[in-house]
Order: sequence, then structure tokens, then C-alpha cells
Amino acid sequence: MSDLILEHAELEPADVEWLHLLVGDWQVISDLAFADLVLWLPTTDGGFVALAQCRPSTGSTVHYDDIVGSFAPEGQRPQLLRAIEETRAQRAREPRWFGAYAVREEAVPVVHKGRAIAVVSRQTNLGSGRTPSRLELNYVEAADDLVAMVARGEFPLPNAATGPRRGAPRVGDGLIRLNSEGEVLYASPNALSCFHRLGVIGPLGGQSLVEVVARVIEKQANPVDESLPLVMMGRAPWRTDVEARGVALSLRAMPLTDHGHRIGAVLLCRDVSELRRRERELITKDATIREIHHRVKNNLQTVAALLRLQARRMDVPEARAALEEAMRRVATIALVHESLSQTLDEQVELDDMVGRALRLTADVASAQTTVRTVRNGSFGLVPAQDATPLALILTELVTNAVEHGFPGRTSGTVEVNVERNGSDMRVIVSDDGVGLPSGDDGAAGGAGPGSGLGTQIVRTLVMNELGGTIEWSAREGGGTEVELRLALRDGGGRAS
Repeated sequence: MSDLILEHAELEPADVEWLHLLVGDWQVISDLAFADLVLWLPTTDGGFVALAQCRPSTGSTVHYDDIVGSFAPEGQRPQLLRAIEETRAQRAREPRWFGAYAVREEAVPVVHKGRAIAVVSRQTNLGSGRTPSRLELNYVEAADDLVAMVARGEFPLPNAATGPRRGAPRVGDGLIRLNSEGEVLYASPNALSCFHRLGVIGPLGGQSLVEVVARVIEKQANPVDESLPLVMMGRAPWRTDVEARGVALSLRAMPLTDHGHRIGAVLLCRDVSELRRRERELITKDATIREIHHRVKNNLQTVAALLRLQARRMDVPEARAALEEAMRRVATIALVHESLSQTLDEQVELDDMVGRALRLTADVASAQTTVRTVRNGSFGLVPAQDATPLALILTELVTNAVEHGFPGRTSGTVEVNVERNGSDMRVIVSDDGVGLPSGDDGAAGGAGPGSGLGTQIVRTLVMNELGGTIEWSAREGGGTEVELRLALRDGGGRAS
């Protein structure tokens, strides 16, 4: 739509935004009018191009093929032009035939800030030829009010709320027409069914809707949205929910105005009880999963503390070192579960967690050497099933770099460089230590041959858990460089 506007006309940004707002809300008009809507934009060469179209879900369509981007036929242009020039709706005297069926056409100017910037063509298929019902008459009357607001520059509603207060109910879900005092002029059968399920007994016609609903919910313990009275009286163009007796209704009000004065409203309603029940189930499930991650984290921290206590009692240096390494690995896994317990998604924001883990690893790995850890780039959100092995790999690589890369030195630097493109990730862990021993390749960090437990853990996790590759090489300028390439999982499966 924006591309067509740029190609065929020169409109101010505010005018373009107005057209986008209209198209975002005009499905209601199409359903109420039982008519196709086509948005025509006057072009610089005197013609009209179709910017958007809308088909009714309540009746037969006129345009079975998409006409967006096409130009108005010669016979329709005079009507569209008069709507622009006179800034008022133009209804054709005679139906126009589309093949085997007749179509009644009306051209409605789209007015913004007193200027007609486009035209909406309202095209009704007259193929049924039957007498309209009371419901259809009320639908069409409501559509006429909204169309008149479009021609006066009062629709789309400029102060309509965005986000969760828009959308939801459709015309077929249930419709109520209100007067300026919030009293019910007409309620469709579906709307009556919705309010009967809520606990409203008897007809709604002639009653104040907000008072009727207030009597139903006054004894309920459920919290009530502060905007509910404004919506139910048709004063605010918002959406809200009302709950009572296990039933939830979604309500959306569309105030009707005439030159700025409110003359009534259209209220759309929909029974969303099942939807709200499923939402509560999902919230409960999410809370349970977070609690599980929290408890797993606590248990792992307990295991790490027990390993630490056991290491302190060891007199054999090798045994103490092995227990301390096991404690560090368990603590790294606990960090992942701690992150998962603080989010609703099964994804981990790895940057902060890796930063904490690497600083702790560098401090613990060597008491004699001061090691600075630097991270460049961002890991971003990583699926939970990949976060644990990736965190363990990085911890092992930094540990090996610190333990074997800086013998006899008082300081050193370990860098972690991350490059990510979607699910593809490239990580380089480098140090400025002594580098790989002569003739060795495939060692972890700055150490010798990859025969140690840490190296075996790294290789197993990279190849089996992450399906990636890892390569050790000498770093330019001295030291060791480890390159890790992998494809993160997308959802529940392995990324290709």
C-alpha cells in the first residue's frame, strides 16, 4: 500500500498514516454493510488506483479476484471524481452489472483534516434479491453511520487505543447498537446469547447496558477493568473484558459521532471463555516450568557446595583439583537453570550469564595469574537445549587457557569473539599465552594434546550435542585460538 502511494501520488505522512488506520479498521464497515470496500487513490495523471480492498464475511463478495494495484474503469471514474471534488458521498442511480449479478455502488470520500485524500467505493452485491431481516437492517444502519463518519473525517477514530484494547470481536460474533445515553437500541441474537451466558436474564432492548452488567458482576470477586463503564456506554473506542460466573466476554466499542457530537455507539461482543481458560492454563504451565528450573538450580548449587566441602578435605592435590573442576562444571549448569527460571521463554540471554561464568572461571582457575576476560559481540537468545552445552564448552576452553596458557606469568588476557547470523554462530576463544606446543594440534585452549578430560568434554559437546565443528590453531602474535562453528536449534529440532 505504501509503495503504491509513493508510485502514484504525493501525500503527506499524516495522510498516509490516516489511510493505514482506515484500512486497519474497515473490516467492521464491510461486514455491517454486506459490501466490498475498495480504497481508490487519485493519481497524478487524473486516474484512480486501488490501494486496498476488503471483502465482507457476512455476505457475497463482488470481487473474486484481487484488484489492488489496478486502475478504476472509465465508467466508474466520474463518480469517484465527484466524491473528491464535492467532499460528499455519491451513490449511483442505477446498479452496475458485473457479469450475471448487479452491484449497487457508492463512492465515499476519505476526509482528513478537511481534505478529501482518497475515495472508498462501497459495492453491494444485489444477487440475493430477498427482503432484508431486522438484523440486516440494523447492520446496514450502523454501516451508514460509520461511512458518514469517514466522509466527515471522524473515522477511523483518532483516539482509539492500540495494542490489546483493539481488535478481537467481529460483527458476526455479536452486535449491540447503543444510543447516546448507553441504552440498547438493538442486540443481535449472538449478542443476546453472549450476555445470557454471562448471567443477564431477559431482553436488553431499552435498558442501560452498563447498569445491567453491573448487577451481574457486583457480587463477583473478579477484578473489573476501570475502562469497562466507558466501553459499555460507547464513550471510548477501546476493547475490554468482563467476567462473571466463569464466562468471559470481549467487548469493543465504536462510538458514532456527527460533527463531533456523540450520537450512539456500536458495541461488538464475543464469548472468549475458552480462550481465557487456555491462557490461564498456559500461565500456570509457565509458572510451573520456571519453578522447576529454580529448584533444579538450587539442587545443583547444593551439589556444587558438597563437592567444594569434599575438595577441602582432600589431601591429594590431584583429587582436590578433580573435585574442584566437577564443582565448577555443576555451577555452570546451575547458572543456565537460574537464567531459565527468570524468563517465560525456553531461551537464555547468554551474554550476561557467560560474562559471569567466564569471570568466575578465570578467577578460580589460577590463583597465581591475574587473567582479564574480554567478550566481543553478542550471543543473544540461545535455546535452552543449546545453552547448557555451549556454556560448558566456553567454561572449559577458558579454564584450559588460564591453566595452561600462562605458566610463570602474573597476568594474561582471554578473548571471546562472537559472530552470529540467525541460527549460525561462530565463536573464537583466544589467549595471549605461550601457544600450542610444537607439533601439537587439536588441543584445548593453550594446552598440549587434546587427551585431557576437559578436551574430551568439549569435543563431545560440540560434535554430539551441538552438531558443530571446533578447531585449534596458533594465534597471530602469540597464543592459541580456538574456533567453534555451530547452528543453534530452532524450536525443538536441530537447525539445518
